[in-house]
Amino acid sequence: MQLALFDLDNTLIAGDSDYSWGEFLVRIGKVDAETYQAANTKFYADYQRGQLDIHAYLRFALAPLAATEPAELAVIRERFMHEVISNLWLPRAEALIRSHRERGHRPVIVTATNRFVVEPICLKLGISDIIATEPEIIAGRYTGAVWGEPSFGPGKVSRLREWLAQHGYALTGSYYYGDSINDLPILEAVDNPIAVDPDDRLRAAASARGWPVISLRD
Repeated sequence: MQLALFDLDNTLIAGDSDYSWGEFLVRIGKVDAETYQAANTKFYADYQRGQLDIHAYLRFALAPLAATEPAELAVIRERFMHEVISNLWLPRAEALIRSHRERGHRPVIVTATNRFVVEPICLKLGISDIIATEPEIIAGRYTGAVWGEPSFGPGKVSRLREWLAQHGYALTGSYYYGDSINDLPILEAVDNPIAVDPDDRLRAAASARGWPVISLRD
């Protein structure tokens, strides 16, 4: 079976769920507005430049999970899905996923964003195979730490190879759809790399390599 691998943020949805989650926490008063907003904006700018310190970012991004009771987190996330993610939905992304299923391909989302944020989004897209950054959980609570390697940059490739070994798949004939220069390592690892609404640096890299460039936006 061929694999259809997808980035999530700014690829299958019209925005960045990780950054939007931070903005949402600010809006609902769950974090200190001034300091958290400034840090969230800075980290996102670093990401867009391809200069993100993923470990520093995750210490920042996972802290609110550790500071909040699991039951409250579930309520907040459901509200986030309704108020934010629903506005980022892309029917053409759903159609793309469906087209791969019709060809017998197995869809998998490979994202740097943590599983707490992305899992309900992926499931709404109908995809249960998810490779994401894993927040550590001990005794039913988030600790604020990361379990294992973050699936970011080259980490997407190593986490994907672990998943392949566990499930008995290979990358022969595989596709990857991504939007960011940070996706370059995994795009180079598959047989069919496709840039989706790419940032300027990925667009240039795709052009130089002769990769297809598509848009899922209206």
